[in-house]
Amino acid sequence: MSTEQHKTDLSEWFARHGITEVECLVSDMTGVLKGKIMPAGKYLNGGLPRLPDSIFIQTVTGGYPDDDELRYWNAAELDMQLIADPGAVFLVPWASDPTAQIIHDCYYLNGEPVEIAPRHVLKRVLSLYRARGWKPVVAPEVEFYLVKTNTDSDYPLEPPVGRSGRQETGRQSYSIDAVNEFDPLFEDMYDFCEAEGLDIDTLIHEEGAGQMEVNFQHGDPLKLADQVVIFKRTLRETALRHGMYATFMAKPMANEPGSAMHLHQSLWDLEGRRNLFSDEHGEPSKLFLNHIGGLQQYLPHGLALLAPNINSYRRFTPGATSGSAPTNVEWGLDNRTAGLRVPVGGPSSMRVENRLPGADANPYLAMAASLACGYLGMMTQLDPRPPLSGSGWGSSSVGLPNDIGPALEMLEACDVLSEVLGDRFVKNYLAVKRAEHQAYFRVISSWEREHLLLRV
Repeated sequence: MSTEQHKTDLSEWFARHGITEVECLVSDMTGVLKGKIMPAGKYLNGGLPRLPDSIFIQTVTGGYPDDDELRYWNAAELDMQLIADPGAVFLVPWASDPTAQIIHDCYYLNGEPVEIAPRHVLKRVLSLYRARGWKPVVAPEVEFYLVKTNTDSDYPLEPPVGRSGRQETGRQSYSIDAVNEFDPLFEDMYDFCEAEGLDIDTLIHEEGAGQMEVNFQHGDPLKLADQVVIFKRTLRETALRHGMYATFMAKPMANEPGSAMHLHQSLWDLEGRRNLFSDEHGEPSKLFLNHIGGLQQYLPHGLALLAPNINSYRRFTPGATSGSAPTNVEWGLDNRTAGLRVPVGGPSSMRVENRLPGADANPYLAMAASLACGYLGMMTQLDPRPPLSGSGWGSSSVGLPNDIGPALEMLEACDVLSEVLGDRFVKNYLAVKRAEHQAYFRVISSWEREHLLLRV
């Protein structure tokens, strides 16, 4: 679609909603939405926003990698032109004036796409599927915590106070009453999501105190990644309006389970008529088994994209507070102790649920990495190991990295995964995440002060 057609479509949408202001959004490596705010008239009349490409090498702390880590970076900090995706236009339902939030793709002024933009990385993987006549379909399940407001980063987080005036003190998985404690918040959340056109399916209470999960309808990975980043923003805003925080940290509280972003993924023909993960008899197809084989082989190398932060690996810690977080890349039928669960269903719903991604992962990169691993398995016809029978806790024939440092080393060592995701992207991602790792080690924790200050 041409730029002029984009403008026509947006102009009609702006007029229909009375839009006066536009938020031009781009997801950085972390999944933080960055961009510019412009008057709607200027935006439609040639106001193509620009940003420096250095936003993609900024760390979560606001810093940048050291010079020796930036040997793969263009130091000129080139301008990027932001081009709207007309399929990623949403209202900002909490704004006082009619406002649009639009997700953009990034291009250099010579027309080349910005390879290190997370949205481009996912589009790159999807193009590989499309070239084979394949259409991947995903359905994300996003977990999160509601917590009391906390302005002191040294103070542990606590569950919020609900309508009853009390905090949760025990686990209440799937409790309707526990969800109802926050009815006013969730009513606003659903109203906002409906106004934005987000395809939210169900809301449940998860294992942790104040922990919830929202499931999205299955669909196109790019659209679902867009919706997840918009949903995160929406929920945070809604929680603030109700005097609490919403957090997607993988492990926000030491004695509570972690939060995941499970990805259900299946494979269809381009017309969307047939699930290619089922054979003519309704049994798992060769492509399905190869896809799982690829996930088993390459997910340990891609874990740094599914668990991108120091905190992410606390979720995988075995024990009573780990909840149902997997510690393996085994697969099994309706087995939640497997990292790769195959839900029970008919031929049209044949799929695998990747349970490794954390809620803190950038959805573009988590989906890109998960689909890339499955793609490699199908392309090389990798056979999976036998399915898991019984519990998978504490056992795995293939170990997952247990910290961000080893995870980054495994990603760096996997040339075939870098080729699929984009070599320049992977090198810059490694630089950003290593800079964050170094910044973390400069901080002296309360544990060190508690146990070492007067004892060593």
